[in-house]
Amino acid sequence: MTADTGPVLYGREAELAAVSQLLCPKSAPPGIERVVRVTGGPGEGRSVLLARAARDFPGEAYTVDPPRRHVPWSGARALFTALAPSGAAACRAARLARGTDGIAAALAACLTGRGPVLLCLDDFPLWDAHSRAAFAAHWRAPGARGTVRVGWLVAAAPGRPLPAADAAPLVRLPRLGRASARALLRDATGGRAGPAVAERLLDEAAGHPGVLVEAVRRLAPGVLAGTTPPRGRLVDDAVLTTVYGGLLGALPVDGRRLLGVVARACGAPDPEGPPPGDPDRTDVRTVLALARSLRVPTETLDGLVAAGLLHLRDDELAFPEPFLRRAAVHGGDATRTGTRTRTPDRYRDEEQGQDREQEQDREQGWGREPKPAPDRTVRPDRTVRPDHDRVQARDREPARERTRLSGAGAAASGLPDRHERHRADRLGPPPAVRARSAAARGRTLVTRGFAALASGPVMDAHEAFLQAAKVLRDREPAEAADARFLAMEAAWAAGDVGACLAALDLAPAAPGTERAFADGLRAALTVRPDRARARLAPVVAVGAVRDEPRLLLRAGSAALVLGDVTAAARLHGRALARARAEQRTSLLPRILEHLAYAELRAGRYARAGHTAGEGLRAARATGQPNSAAHQHAVLALVASVTGDGSSVAEHAERALAIGRPHGLAQAVTLAEWALARAELGGGLAAQAAARLAPLVRPGPRGGHFALRMLAVPCFVEAAVASGRVAEARGATEEYALWSDFGIDRTAPAQLARCRALLARHGEETSRWFGEALRRHEDGGNDFERARTLFAYGTWLRRRRRPGEARGPLRDALVTFERAAAEGWARQARAELRATGAPGARPPEPSALADLTPQQQRIARLVADGATNQEVAARLTLSPRTVDHHLRGIYARLQIRSRVELSALIAGAGPEPLSWTGPGPGH
Repeated sequence: MTADTGPVLYGREAELAAVSQLLCPKSAPPGIERVVRVTGGPGEGRSVLLARAARDFPGEAYTVDPPRRHVPWSGARALFTALAPSGAAACRAARLARGTDGIAAALAACLTGRGPVLLCLDDFPLWDAHSRAAFAAHWRAPGARGTVRVGWLVAAAPGRPLPAADAAPLVRLPRLGRASARALLRDATGGRAGPAVAERLLDEAAGHPGVLVEAVRRLAPGVLAGTTPPRGRLVDDAVLTTVYGGLLGALPVDGRRLLGVVARACGAPDPEGPPPGDPDRTDVRTVLALARSLRVPTETLDGLVAAGLLHLRDDELAFPEPFLRRAAVHGGDATRTGTRTRTPDRYRDEEQGQDREQEQDREQGWGREPKPAPDRTVRPDRTVRPDHDRVQARDREPARERTRLSGAGAAASGLPDRHERHRADRLGPPPAVRARSAAARGRTLVTRGFAALASGPVMDAHEAFLQAAKVLRDREPAEAADARFLAMEAAWAAGDVGACLAALDLAPAAPGTERAFADGLRAALTVRPDRARARLAPVVAVGAVRDEPRLLLRAGSAALVLGDVTAAARLHGRALARARAEQRTSLLPRILEHLAYAELRAGRYARAGHTAGEGLRAARATGQPNSAAHQHAVLALVASVTGDGSSVAEHAERALAIGRPHGLAQAVTLAEWALARAELGGGLAAQAAARLAPLVRPGPRGGHFALRMLAVPCFVEAAVASGRVAEARGATEEYALWSDFGIDRTAPAQLARCRALLARHGEETSRWFGEALRRHEDGGNDFERARTLFAYGTWLRRRRRPGEARGPLRDALVTFERAAAEGWARQARAELRATGAPGARPPEPSALADLTPQQQRIARLVADGATNQEVAARLTLSPRTVDHHLRGIYARLQIRSRVELSALIAGAGPEPLSWTGPGPGH
C-alpha cells in the first residue's frame, strides 16, 4: 500500500470496475441507495477490494470493521460513530425510542443532506443480529432519500448470504489468472524467485493470492532462488493453516473438529457405494460413523453447510475447494483436540488395562479421566483382589510344584524357566474369581458412565453403560438392565434415536415392568403411539404405588413420553421427596432436572424456574455440570416468558457452553428455543425464525427429536411475521400429523392457532381462533391459552375492531400477570391501551406515590438519563438489583420504556417523588 496509489490489486480490475459501476451508475438519480455484495474466501483480497473501492469513491467513504457479534446493537453503534462524533448518543436514543425501526429512521436522517456516501461493511454476517435487522429495515424502507446518493458495499465469505439484501447484485472474487498471479509473485519476491521455483509456486498456489504470498514468506532464500532443493510441497500444510486459520479459529470447537472429521473422511471408501474418486467429497454416513467413533458431536454439521464451508447434495458432503479440506485436516483434526478412539480390548483386563490407559494418557497428553465417586462396592482393589490373594495362597504349593516340574522339562528342552512360569501364569485365576472380576469390571464401567453422564460427553457415558451391560448380562442381569436404561438416558440427552434403540435391546429374561418400559420407549421412538401408550401406561400405574426413587424416575419418564405432564410432575415430586429422605444427594440434580422439565411442559413457568434454580444449586454442589446445563436451559426459557432478556442470554450462553462440547442436544435445543422466544418478543421475528428453523427440521441434523414438534408453534408465529409463510405451512402440516397422536394435550389448540395465523381470509382466521380457544378449555395450559387470546385480540385490533379486541386482551393480561409472564403482560397492556380501553390509558403522575422509596430513587435517576450501571454506583446496589427494581416500576406504572417513565415524572411537577437523597441500598 502506498500513499499515492492506495492498495495494490492484482487481477481484480474487472471486479473493481463492476463494483464502481454498480455503486455509481451514470444514470442513477439522487435519492437512492445501492447495496452491492462482495464475496471472497480467506486471503482472496476481499478486504483489499473494499479499501480500494473506498479510496476511489468520489465522495465520503467509511470502512467499518466487524464489531463484537454477541453484543446487541454494537454494529449500529460503530457505524453511527463513524458517521458522526455524536453518533453513539444518537444510536442509543433511537434504539431506546423505537428499537429496530428507530435505528433505521435515525440512519436515514443521518445520511440525508450529505454528499455521496459509501459505507463499506466487511464480514457482515458476523455482525450482531440487532444491527443487521435494523440495516435491513433501512434498505427495505420505501420512499425518497432526499438528494443524497448512498452506496453500501457489504462483504461476506462465500456461502454466507445477506438475507436482507438477496436482490442486491453480487460480485464474486475468482482465483487469479496466471499472468496476475505471476505479477503478484514477482512483486512479493522482488524478482528473486528462480524460474523453476516460480512455476512450481504458481502451480501449487492455483491462483490463490493469500496462499501464494504466505508460501513465499515461508520459503528460505536458497529454496526460493532454486539453489537448495525443497523438502516436500512449497504450499505445505503450515501455509494453508496460516491462511485459513482465522476462518477455522472463528468456528466453535465442535465445528472445527467436525470439519476435520469430514476432511479425513473424504476419499474413504463407501461400502455401499462406488469406489472413491473425488478426494474433496464423501458420504454423510461415512462422516457420521467416523464422528461417532471419534466422539465428535455432529450438531454443527448444518451450520457448516449453511456457512458454505461444506456443500451437501444427495447425501454427499463436499468441500468447496481443496485448500480448505487440507487446512481442515490439520486445523480440526479430532485426534489433536483431546479425543481418542475406544479400542475393543480396552476393557479386556481391568486391573492391568487401567494402568495401561493411564500410561497412554500421560504419553499422549490426554490428562486424567474424571475421578469416579467413592463407592466401595465397585472398586476392583477392594472386591476382587482379596479373593484373588486367598486363591493364590491356597494354590501356592501346587503352583510351586508345577514350576519345579516345568523347570525340569525346560532343562531337558533347553528353554529358560521363566517361559514356563509365564505359561503357567496365563492359566489365570479359577472361574469363580474370574466371575467376580468381571462383575467388578462391569461396576467400574458403570461408575465411569456416571462420571461421564455428570460432567463429560454423554455419548461416552452411553458407551460405558453399554459395555457394562454386556459384561454384567450373564452375571448380574438386574444391574445389566439398569446399565442399559442409563445408556438409553445418555443417548436421549444426546438426541441419538439409533443409540436409544440399541440401548433398549434388553435380554428376553427382563422382568415384566422393565420389558414394558423398554417396549413402550421403543414404540415411541419408532412413532407407534398406540403401542407406546399400551405399554407405558402400566409403568406409570406401577410407579404410582412404588417409593423407590429409581422406579419413580422411570415411571415419571414414561408419563412425560405419554404427554401426561401432571402425572410426571407428581411422580418426580415423590421421587424428590424420597431421595431427600434417604439423603441421596447425588440423585437430586437428575430428579430436579426431570421435574423442572415436567413443570415447563405444563406451562407452570414460575414453578419450573424455582425447581430449576434448586436443581442448579444441587448440580453445582455435587459436581454435575451436565445437569447444570439443562437447568440453565430451563431458566433461559422461563426468562424468555418473564421478559428478562439479560437473564435469557446469560442462562442460554452457559447452557450452550456446556451442552455443545458435551453433546447435550436436549439442553442445546431448549437454550436455542429460549433465545428465539426472546428475539420474537423483542420484535426480531426474522432472527427468531432463522434460529428456530434448524430446531424444527427433521432428521439427524435437526433439533432434539423429543422437542422438535413442541417448538413448531413458536416457529410458525415467527415465520409468519417474517414472511416465511411457505415454511410455516409445511411445519404446520407436519405438526397436524403429530397432534393426531394425542400425546400432547395442548397440541390441538396450538395447531388451530397456527392455522389462524396462516389463514388468508378474515372469516377463516376468526373461525380458527374460536376453535383454538374452544380446544384450550381441555388443554390445561393457561399460558398457551393466554397467548392465543393475545394473538386473537391483536388481530381484532388491527382489523379495527377495538371493542371486540378488549375482552380477549383483558383475559390474556390477567393470565399473563398470574403466570408472572411480565414480558407478555407488557405487550398485552400496550395492545389494550391501543384499543382505548378504560383503565388501560397511561397512568397519572399521582401513581408515582405508589412506588416504594427505593423505586422512587431509581425512577428519578433513570428519568434523568442515568444508565443501570450509573444508578447502581450511585445507590450502592448491583446492576441486576437495579434492573429488577426497574422491571417492578414498569409493571406497577404499566409503562414499557424509559421514555414513558421520563415523560410521566416530568408531568408530575418539580417534586413528584418523596426524594430524600441517595442512601444505602435496602
